[in-house]
Amino acid sequence: MQAAIYGLEGFTLKDDERAFFRDADPAGFILFRRNCENQDQLLRLTESLRDIAGRHDVPILIDQEGGRVARMRPPEWPAFPTAEKFALLYRTAPSSAIEAVRANARALALMLRSAGINVNALPLLDVRQEGASDIIGDRALGSEPMQVAALGRAVLDGMASAGVVGIIKHMPGHGRALVDSHHELPIVTASAEELETDLEPFERLASAPMGMTAHVVYTAWDEERPASLSPTVIRNIIRERIGFDGWLMSDDIGMEALKGDFASRASGVVAAGCDVALHCSGMMDEMVAVASAVPAMSAEGHERLNRAIAATRIDVESVDFAEEIAKRDQLLALA
Repeated sequence: MQAAIYGLEGFTLKDDERAFFRDADPAGFILFRRNCENQDQLLRLTESLRDIAGRHDVPILIDQEGGRVARMRPPEWPAFPTAEKFALLYRTAPSSAIEAVRANARALALMLRSAGINVNALPLLDVRQEGASDIIGDRALGSEPMQVAALGRAVLDGMASAGVVGIIKHMPGHGRALVDSHHELPIVTASAEELETDLEPFERLASAPMGMTAHVVYTAWDEERPASLSPTVIRNIIRERIGFDGWLMSDDIGMEALKGDFASRASGVVAAGCDVALHCSGMMDEMVAVASAVPAMSAEGHERLNRAIAATRIDVESVDFAEEIAKRDQLLALA
């Protein structure tokens, strides 16, 4: 199994994609808006990906946060609120906010699972910082680490209860970035002591099944390399300081925060300690370059993946979508 996750181009698999995926045998796949037309189409697509992989539990990922980050959109699928809505409720009613975000996560997971998706890139554990880039902004669960951790744990639990694995991101924290890593490389100059605030939610949820790194330089730990490409940050901070032993993927290696060709980016994040490189564009020439450079996933990566995916083997018959949405909305109204 190759240490890579790939995107794909459209609503259905093309012949060259089928051939490439069969040959490459990637660890998983990721879907975007360009892949989500309607419920029947999406379910056929995810079934095709499972057939090609030959694994019923192959990770099929999506970024379905709510608010501006949502690949499955109305009118075919319902809209979900931003994380900020739950953060605001937490200020006056913490217990209600936790139950509301858990109900929201259950409903979200039911929607994903019904379309054949078993992994969601949520929750963000980035601590919101005043004056930072708005790339995190209303996607954050708050500006206080314990609150972020409490709400983040409820998101993980809610999705798991309906059969979807969560990914904590962006390790070890994107909240201080002054620029958007989709377009340029953020450099965070905060001291190691100041960064304790950023690490706290990840430490509290270190047992999460999956995690995603940040394309951010933290000069207190590595003055030259972003976390995704830094053996120092991945080994000393993510694995040891935070204590995370889940399946670790890079953020999208197509983001402009990273330099170099796709082969060097992909091999670089795996060499730095990520279990897999995440490549999202679905562009065949880029995927071929990635496949030429990444190794087979390590034995440790296999073990972490197996442990993480086990969380999807859950009976979801007792969870009702409408009831969870109603519960969420009733609680959010308290704000």
